[in-house]
Amino acid sequence: MVESLANFAQITGIYAVMNSPWGWPTAESLHFLGLSLLIGTVGVFDLRLLGVGNGISFAALHRLVPWGVGGYLLNLLTGTMFLTTAPDQYLFNPAFQMKLLFMLIAGLNMLLFYSTTAASVRGSAATAGLTARAKTIAAISLLCWSLVIVCGRLITYYRPPYHWCFWC
Repeated sequence: MVESLANFAQITGIYAVMNSPWGWPTAESLHFLGLSLLIGTVGVFDLRLLGVGNGISFAALHRLVPWGVGGYLLNLLTGTMFLTTAPDQYLFNPAFQMKLLFMLIAGLNMLLFYSTTAASVRGSAATAGLTARAKTIAAISLLCWSLVIVCGRLITYYRPPYHWCFWC
């Protein structure tokens, strides 16, 4: 798997771009911008579901969704660039693995929201109280995306554990 990803980075030119003087810092800056768009959109929407900002219509907040999707796609692109350029730094890293797990849970949570709850939320008045299901989904979303950020930050701090023998 590591070799396949590294070959992909070489063949597509991602490796050359990322190892240029401005490649990695530019990708990190774009990753942070995408994260800001995504979390800004998701966070505001989830906080509204939890009752913060009553009076703001859900229809108005829903207009922000394309910005959040754009941020997610930007993160997907830059994250792929990181992963393929240094696959061994990511694939075996518990923080990266947990980040992917929390992203999966957040994605499944979003699917649950849109398949069970979004229609009733969209149709509710701006000052109306929401169901416990909507609030639970929002809390799970906020928790998952917060943990995605924490795990993403922890990726750079992981070092493989030392072995008792120097040749292992």
